[in-house]
This record gives sequence, structure tokens and C-alpha cells, in this order.
Amino acid sequence: MWTVVYIAPNHAIAGMLKELLNNEGFVVMLRPVGPPHLGASGSVEILVPDSEAEEALEIITAAIGNSTD
Repeated sequence: MWTVVYIAPNHAIAGMLKELLNNEGFVVMLRPVGPPHLGASGSVEILVPDSEAEEALEIITAAIGNSTD
């Protein structure tokens, strides 16, 4: 099963976080939220396998915290 660990505000941020998690060895799936006509400007769910959710969330949280410093 897959777990949503973060909802990115757009596809660009989701892609950056997916790359970060992939580089850490996670399997990541992205799933657009909302109507398809929003395209790349809509929110995107970041999903990982259930067993990796807690660690993936920690990595995302650390990355987001570092980006605001």
C-alpha cells in the first residue's frame, strides 16, 4: 500500500522532492490532485510505500526546513 507523505503546491516542487527521496533510495509516486485541467499548476500528492512513510516524511520536513533558512 502507498501513503501520502506530503502534498506539494505544484508539480515543480513535487518533482524536486521526488528526486530528493529517490536519491535517498525511496520509491516515490506522484499523483495530481484536483481537476486535470489544472495541469502542472495544481497540487500533487507525494506517495511512498507504507513501510517507508515515516522516514520519507522526516526527510521532506528537514528539506523544507532547510529551504527557509
